[in-house]
Order: sequence, then structure tokens, then C-alpha cells
Amino acid sequence: QVQLVESGGGLVQAGGSLRLSCAASGRTFSPYAMGWFRQAPGKEREFIATITWSGGSTDYADSVKGRFTISRDNAKNTAYLQMNSLKPEDTAVYYCAARDYSTPFYYLASVYRYWGQGTQVTVST
Repeated sequence: QVQLVESGGGLVQAGGSLRLSCAASGRTFSPYAMGWFRQAPGKEREFIATITWSGGSTDYADSVKGRFTISRDNAKNTAYLQMNSLKPEDTAVYYCAARDYSTPFYYLASVYRYWGQGTQVTVST
């Protein structure tokens, strides 16, 4: 079992920045690829970004490419999502997730085994 806890959400003005953290505990963190998703009210959960277990490869949704950066520190058992140039449409609950195998379908929530409880991000105009 891996337990994931997100933090760093909050209220920010449009154009501002936030950094989300995802702290892992339980089993060893490093073998897991990590992903970030978000869910706005009335919408489906949306893929944001993913990073391999080594941190050597990342991928992003088009909606956040160039603005968000995913990273990880395996020594600290923590993954991060740096969010810059935030827009009101980025408002959502943000979730981190872990998967224990490589897949080309990394953008699907169903391939992730472990999930955090989510952290709210609100971007005001």
C-alpha cells in the first residue's frame, strides 16, 4: 500500500503560481510513476501530467503544457506540480496518483492504483 497526501492548494489570482506537493508513505515510493489529475465541479477527472519513476520522462495535457511542471524527489518520497500563469479555468480539486507499471495509457485514471484525497485550487479573476 502507498498512501498519498497532497498539499499546497489554495486561492490565487489569475497569473499567479502555486506548487502542489504529494507526499508518499508506506511502500517504497521510487518504483511508482506518478500522475496529477484534476476535477472541476460537474466535470470528469482530467489528466494533467505524469512522470516516470526515475523522473527522466514527463508528459502533459495540452491545456497546461508550458505552464505546469511535474517533478519528483525520490529521496523525499514526494512529487510536485509547479503551476505558473494560472487561469480561472484551472480551478479544480487536484489529485496525485501512483501507478506501478509502464503504459502508453498514462492519461487514464484507471491505470493508477493509488490516489490522494485531493487539494483545492481556486484561481480568481
